[in-house]
Amino acid sequence: MHPMSPTGAESGAETVLAVRQLNRAVAEVLEHGFGLLWVRGEVSNFVRAASGHWYFSLKDDAAAVRAVMFRGRAAHVGFVPKVGDEVEVRARVGLYEPRGDFQLQVQQMRRGGQGSLFEAFLRLKQRLTDEGLTAMERKRQPPAMPRGIAVVTSLRAAALRDVLSTLARRAPHIPVTIFPASVQGAEAPAQLIAALSAAQRSAVADVILLVRGGGSIEDLWAFNHEGLARAIVVSSLPVVCGVGHESDFTIADLVADVRAPTPTAAAELACVARDEHFAQLRRAAVDLQTGHDRHLARFAQRLDRAALRLVSPSERLQRQQERLQNLTHRLRRAQQWQLAQVAQRLGRIDLRRLIPVRALRQAQIDVDRLASRLQQAQLRRSDNRRERVNTLAAQLAALGPEQTLARGYAIVRDAEGKVVRRATDLQVGQAIRVDLAEGAAQAEVKSTRSA
Repeated sequence: MHPMSPTGAESGAETVLAVRQLNRAVAEVLEHGFGLLWVRGEVSNFVRAASGHWYFSLKDDAAAVRAVMFRGRAAHVGFVPKVGDEVEVRARVGLYEPRGDFQLQVQQMRRGGQGSLFEAFLRLKQRLTDEGLTAMERKRQPPAMPRGIAVVTSLRAAALRDVLSTLARRAPHIPVTIFPASVQGAEAPAQLIAALSAAQRSAVADVILLVRGGGSIEDLWAFNHEGLARAIVVSSLPVVCGVGHESDFTIADLVADVRAPTPTAAAELACVARDEHFAQLRRAAVDLQTGHDRHLARFAQRLDRAALRLVSPSERLQRQQERLQNLTHRLRRAQQWQLAQVAQRLGRIDLRRLIPVRALRQAQIDVDRLASRLQQAQLRRSDNRRERVNTLAAQLAALGPEQTLARGYAIVRDAEGKVVRRATDLQVGQAIRVDLAEGAAQAEVKSTRSA
């Protein structure tokens, strides 16, 4: 049941609402009754809170309405409105319940009269994107050390002064050439295209800066021209675009090789600062000196090692003399040894002439002596063998069974001739043979007794 509807019509009782209930009911009616809608008006009483929320009023000649835009929505507007600006907002009608204030909760904001321009901007952006003209893969990086810089802008533009002062401070050694063109109005696109073409033909630069200060969407509309966008795409030189403030965005920014948030930033991106070059040179000089010192140290070590292996001429001559003396000494000894060998051989040859007769006599004496020694050795060997045989025979006789039997012992054998050693191996009535020292006897076992 709606809180404003009477609940006691039949009972005659009247409904009494609290203020908060009334405001809640009115807020629901407004929110559900209107939804999102576009409202145009002039900004007044604008306040940008520390929280990031925007509080302001929209007014015209006859009325005014409070409005609020929360931080998350305000961050996507692209500009900060000022008092007196004509804007168009897409908002939801509502009520601030604690105070009962009627207000608009703004979802989107654009400058007044920009609706059709913004739609045209979006259509061109989409078409160029579909053609791949905004792809990062197509874009080029400006050279870090350009031989020259071309600046395309108006001679009366404040952006030109910012760019020139920045380049003079960062890179005074790089020549800068200005190619003037109008940056606002109906004739601006054609002049900008012509200036870009002239900068490429002049061959005085390696990079082009396309710059302009901030302004409304109408002021910057020349940089949303399709012809200018395509001229930037086909440029033979990298194009750095710095148009407006950081929140401003144009088609030229989309297709340029580098988009700078401001003209000053474009100048900074176009070249590396001279101080940075000097710092790089200093680092390179230090690295070069370090490498040079390292190479010198390495070569010095190699030289020292080579010097240790190097022999002076006098020392080498002395070594050669010592070696020559050594070889001479060895040669003399070899000659002496060879002479001695020859002398020995000659001596042996002389002895052979005198030896034959005496050698024959001595040989006969030696043969007789050897024959006598051989005969004596044979006799001694025969005696030794005879004596050994007698000794072994005596030992055999002493150890043989005959001597044992001669002392009164006998050898008992069974019927198979096996020697009987234990009485338990015999049976009563078993025939046995008894070998004696002289002869043998047959016997029969009458009884046995174990030891």
